[in-house]
Amino acid sequence: MKFAVIVFPGSNCDHDAYYALKNQFNINVDFVWHKENQLDGYDGILIPGGFSYGDYLRTGAIARFSPIMKSIIEQSKKGKIILGICNGFQILLESGLLPGSLINNKKMKFLSENVILEAVNNESVFTKKMFKGQELTMPIAHKQGNYIASVDILNRLQDEDRIAFKYKGNNPNGSISNIAGILNSKKNVLGMMPHPERAVENVLGSNDGKYIFESILK
Repeated sequence: MKFAVIVFPGSNCDHDAYYALKNQFNINVDFVWHKENQLDGYDGILIPGGFSYGDYLRTGAIARFSPIMKSIIEQSKKGKIILGICNGFQILLESGLLPGSLINNKKMKFLSENVILEAVNNESVFTKKMFKGQELTMPIAHKQGNYIASVDILNRLQDEDRIAFKYKGNNPNGSISNIAGILNSKKNVLGMMPHPERAVENVLGSNDGKYIFESILK
């Protein structure tokens, strides 16, 4: 398996993602600069967290127009695995690969803390190593992580089993229905605010992020 980690101006979790994929799961991985336009040689694509283009205008709004996004959209239609984490989730929403939006946290503050997630779906390429209801501890680090969506979108996500993760116990940012991560209709694209790449070793405080990467490998 070979992964591309996309790098935008302002990405700051790209090395975390690279390390997790390569050193913890022995996945062949390359950094791919956002001005590239070809991703045919990869089995999976990871869009990391950070502050692409300094979050000017709106999180992910400028990155959505980077040359690499055309290829990411094309690869998603082919069924390639695409994982967007934090700012990567924001970019997936801006590009239309996932529905809904992310706005400022309910208390308007940047949050950096561990949260408890509940696995809602266990039948996607990202979640098949989990059981429904499994609790996972991962860190968050964001200011615009409050997921919102229309009633129609929310009903569709629920009816099609496309909610991957929910916050359990404490909803830190105010996301509707406690949503922390969602899937596209084909379930080959996952966007999530928590950072699984920062939770792959016990020394980091949790290794629960491994379940996502082990699911992908399975």
